[in-house]
Amino acid sequence: MTGPIAELAFELAKLPGLGRRSAMRAALQLVREKGRLAEPLLASLKSAMDNVVCCSRCGAFTTADANPCPVCTDARRDTRILCVVEEPSDIVQIESSGAFSGRYHALGGKLSPAKRMGPERLRIASLVERIAAEGFEEVLLALSTDMEGDATAGYVSEILKDCRVKVTRLAFGLPADSGVAYSDPLTLRRAINNRVSQ
Repeated sequence: MTGPIAELAFELAKLPGLGRRSAMRAALQLVREKGRLAEPLLASLKSAMDNVVCCSRCGAFTTADANPCPVCTDARRDTRILCVVEEPSDIVQIESSGAFSGRYHALGGKLSPAKRMGPERLRIASLVERIAAEGFEEVLLALSTDMEGDATAGYVSEILKDCRVKVTRLAFGLPADSGVAYSDPLTLRRAINNRVSQ
Protein backbone atom coordinates (compact mmCIF):
# COMPACT_ATOMS: atom_id res chain seq x y z
CA MET A 1 0.00 0.00 0.00
CA THR A 2 1.20 3.51 -0.81
CA GLY A 3 -0.11 7.01 -0.20
CA PRO A 4 -1.27 8.82 2.95
CA ILE A 5 -2.30 5.68 4.86
CA ALA A 6 1.09 4.05 4.24
CA GLU A 7 2.82 7.26 5.35
CA LEU A 8 0.71 7.36 8.50
CA ALA A 9 1.50 3.71 9.24
CA PHE A 10 5.20 4.38 8.61
CA GLU A 11 5.22 7.23 11.17
CA LEU A 12 3.20 5.22 13.72
CA ALA A 13 5.65 2.33 13.41
CA LYS A 14 8.37 4.62 14.80
CA LEU A 15 6.62 4.55 18.18
CA PRO A 16 7.87 2.03 20.76
CA GLY A 17 5.79 -1.13 20.87
CA LEU A 18 4.25 -0.70 17.43
CA GLY A 19 5.50 -2.96 14.68
CA ARG A 20 4.64 -2.59 11.00
CA ARG A 21 1.42 -4.61 11.20
CA SER A 22 0.15 -2.94 14.38
CA ALA A 23 0.95 0.47 12.92
CA MET A 24 -0.98 -0.34 9.76
CA ARG A 25 -4.01 -1.51 11.79
CA ALA A 26 -3.84 1.67 13.87
CA ALA A 27 -3.57 3.84 10.73
CA LEU A 28 -6.57 2.15 9.13
CA GLN A 29 -8.61 2.54 12.31
CA LEU A 30 -7.72 6.22 12.60
CA VAL A 31 -8.77 6.86 9.01
CA ARG A 32 -11.96 4.82 9.43
CA GLU A 33 -13.02 6.65 12.60
CA LYS A 34 -11.78 10.17 12.07
CA GLY A 35 -14.28 11.86 14.35
CA ARG A 36 -14.03 9.40 17.23
CA LEU A 37 -10.29 8.65 17.12
CA ALA A 38 -8.21 10.82 14.79
CA GLU A 39 -9.52 14.28 15.70
CA PRO A 40 -9.21 13.84 19.51
CA LEU A 41 -5.76 12.31 18.97
CA LEU A 42 -4.67 15.30 16.89
CA ALA A 43 -5.99 17.71 19.54
CA SER A 44 -4.18 15.80 22.30
CA LEU A 45 -0.94 15.74 20.31
CA LYS A 46 -1.14 19.47 19.66
CA SER A 47 -1.84 20.18 23.34
CA ALA A 48 1.10 18.02 24.42
CA MET A 49 3.44 19.63 21.89
CA ASP A 50 2.37 23.13 22.97
CA ASN A 51 2.34 22.59 26.74
CA VAL A 52 4.70 19.80 27.81
CA VAL A 53 8.25 20.82 28.72
CA CYS A 54 11.08 19.32 30.72
CA CYS A 55 11.32 20.48 34.32
CA SER A 56 14.02 23.13 34.70
CA ARG A 57 15.27 21.43 37.86
CA CYS A 58 15.03 17.65 37.40
CA GLY A 59 14.34 17.21 33.68
CA ALA A 60 11.03 15.34 34.14
CA PHE A 61 8.08 15.96 31.87
CA THR A 62 5.79 18.69 33.17
CA THR A 63 3.67 21.52 31.81
CA ALA A 64 4.93 25.03 31.16
CA ASP A 65 2.70 26.40 33.93
CA ALA A 66 4.02 23.85 36.49
CA ASN A 67 7.77 24.34 36.16
CA PRO A 68 9.53 23.22 38.38
CA CYS A 69 7.44 20.05 38.30
CA PRO A 70 5.12 18.81 41.08
CA VAL A 71 7.72 16.28 42.30
CA CYS A 72 10.37 18.99 42.72
CA THR A 73 7.98 21.26 44.60
CA ASP A 74 6.37 18.58 46.80
CA ALA A 75 7.53 19.28 50.38
CA ARG A 76 6.61 15.72 51.41
CA ARG A 77 9.34 14.17 49.22
CA ASP A 78 12.53 12.89 50.88
CA THR A 79 15.10 15.60 50.21
CA ARG A 80 18.01 13.39 51.33
CA ILE A 81 18.03 11.09 48.29
CA LEU A 82 18.28 11.88 44.58
CA CYS A 83 17.46 9.26 41.97
CA VAL A 84 19.42 9.73 38.72
CA VAL A 85 17.79 8.29 35.60
CA GLU A 86 18.57 8.37 31.89
CA GLU A 87 15.31 9.74 30.52
CA PRO A 88 12.23 11.59 31.83
CA SER A 89 10.13 8.52 30.96
CA ASP A 90 12.14 6.54 33.55
CA ILE A 91 10.79 8.85 36.26
CA VAL A 92 7.23 7.93 35.26
CA GLN A 93 8.13 4.25 35.49
CA ILE A 94 9.79 4.53 38.92
CA GLU A 95 6.93 6.63 40.29
CA SER A 96 4.48 3.89 39.23
CA SER A 97 6.36 1.42 41.45
CA GLY A 98 5.54 3.47 44.55
CA ALA A 99 8.90 2.45 46.05
CA PHE A 100 10.73 5.77 45.82
CA SER A 101 9.83 9.02 47.55
CA GLY A 102 12.88 11.20 46.97
CA ARG A 103 13.81 13.61 44.19
CA TYR A 104 14.86 12.89 40.60
CA HIS A 105 17.41 14.03 38.05
CA ALA A 106 17.18 12.95 34.39
CA LEU A 107 20.50 12.95 32.54
CA GLY A 108 18.89 13.12 29.12
CA GLY A 109 20.53 9.93 27.89
CA LYS A 110 23.58 7.77 28.56
CA LEU A 111 27.15 7.71 27.34
CA SER A 112 27.26 6.22 23.86
CA PRO A 113 30.22 6.71 21.50
CA ALA A 114 28.21 5.11 18.69
CA LYS A 115 25.49 7.77 19.05
CA ARG A 116 28.04 10.52 19.70
CA MET A 117 26.62 10.99 23.19
CA GLY A 118 29.48 12.23 25.35
CA PRO A 119 29.37 13.56 28.91
CA GLU A 120 29.03 17.14 27.68
CA ARG A 121 25.62 16.29 26.19
CA LEU A 122 24.29 14.87 29.46
CA ARG A 123 22.95 16.88 32.40
CA ILE A 124 25.91 15.96 34.61
CA ALA A 125 27.06 19.52 35.43
CA SER A 126 23.57 20.43 36.66
CA LEU A 127 23.57 17.19 38.71
CA VAL A 128 26.75 18.24 40.54
CA GLU A 129 25.29 21.73 41.07
CA ARG A 130 22.07 20.29 42.51
CA ILE A 131 23.92 18.02 44.92
CA ALA A 132 25.91 20.98 46.23
CA ALA A 133 22.91 23.32 46.42
CA GLU A 134 20.29 20.92 47.80
CA GLY A 135 22.48 18.88 50.15
CA PHE A 136 21.54 15.34 49.13
CA GLU A 137 23.05 12.55 51.22
CA GLU A 138 22.57 9.73 48.71
CA VAL A 139 22.49 9.51 44.93
CA LEU A 140 20.73 6.42 43.58
CA LEU A 141 21.82 5.60 40.02
CA ALA A 142 18.78 4.05 38.33
CA LEU A 143 20.46 3.49 34.98
CA SER A 144 20.21 0.71 32.43
CA THR A 145 22.19 -2.44 33.04
CA ASP A 146 23.60 -2.56 29.52
CA MET A 147 27.20 -1.65 28.64
CA GLU A 148 26.40 2.03 28.02
CA GLY A 149 24.39 2.29 31.25
CA ASP A 150 27.25 0.72 33.21
CA ALA A 151 29.74 3.12 31.61
CA THR A 152 27.49 6.06 32.48
CA ALA A 153 27.11 4.85 36.08
CA GLY A 154 30.89 4.49 36.40
CA TYR A 155 31.49 7.95 34.96
CA VAL A 156 28.89 9.63 37.18
CA SER A 157 30.22 7.79 40.26
CA GLU A 158 33.72 9.06 39.52
CA ILE A 159 32.47 12.64 39.06
CA LEU A 160 30.55 12.48 42.35
CA LYS A 161 33.55 11.33 44.45
CA ASP A 162 34.31 14.94 45.40
CA CYS A 163 30.69 15.68 46.32
CA ARG A 164 30.75 13.80 49.65
CA VAL A 165 27.61 11.90 48.85
CA LYS A 166 26.83 8.19 49.10
CA VAL A 167 26.40 6.71 45.62
CA THR A 168 24.21 3.62 45.22
CA ARG A 169 22.90 1.71 42.25
CA LEU A 170 19.80 -0.38 41.69
CA ALA A 171 20.33 -3.93 42.91
CA PHE A 172 18.99 -7.20 41.52
CA GLY A 173 15.73 -7.15 39.71
CA LEU A 174 16.61 -5.42 36.47
CA PRO A 175 17.63 -7.98 33.86
CA ALA A 176 20.93 -7.56 32.04
CA ASP A 177 20.76 -5.47 28.86
CA SER A 178 17.49 -3.92 30.00
CA GLY A 179 16.39 -0.48 31.14
CA VAL A 180 14.12 1.15 33.70
CA ALA A 181 11.55 1.99 31.02
CA TYR A 182 10.92 -1.71 30.32
CA SER A 183 10.61 -2.87 33.93
CA ASP A 184 7.39 -3.66 35.73
CA PRO A 185 6.56 -1.97 39.07
CA LEU A 186 7.34 -5.08 41.19
CA THR A 187 10.78 -5.49 39.62
CA LEU A 188 11.50 -1.79 40.18
CA ARG A 189 10.33 -1.98 43.80
CA ARG A 190 12.69 -4.90 44.48
CA ALA A 191 15.57 -3.18 42.74
CA ILE A 192 15.09 0.06 44.69
CA ASN A 193 14.63 -1.68 48.05
CA ASN A 194 17.79 -3.78 47.52
CA ARG A 195 20.10 -1.13 46.06
CA VAL A 196 23.82 -1.50 46.68
CA SER A 197 26.78 0.86 47.02
CA GLN A 198 28.49 1.79 43.78
